[in-house]
Amino acid sequence: MKIELDGERVLSEQDFHQQLASALDVQAFYGCNLDALWDLLSTSVERPVTLVWNNSQISKTSMGRAFEEVRGILERVKQQDEKFGWEDKFTYLLC
Repeated sequence: MKIELDGERVLSEQDFHQQLASALDVQAFYGCNLDALWDLLSTSVERPVTLVWNNSQISKTSMGRAFEEVRGILERVKQQDEKFGWEDKFTYLLC
């Protein structure tokens, strides 16, 4: 599965959560916070998954520290999948 987010529309952490929940069709149960992001991506999303964050520099500038917190969770999920040696993994690209 490929998920694409547009940094021109992700200007806050809440924007990120809303766009991700919509892309994955999990609005009914997703908690829209960093803990929920970890739970969702680390255990609830079927692999393989590639999250492509287009125009991520725009998000980074607008979101500040929240961008790094979200990116940190994305990286932790990626590292977890690699550590487990899974063939089908979570990956992400900041474009």
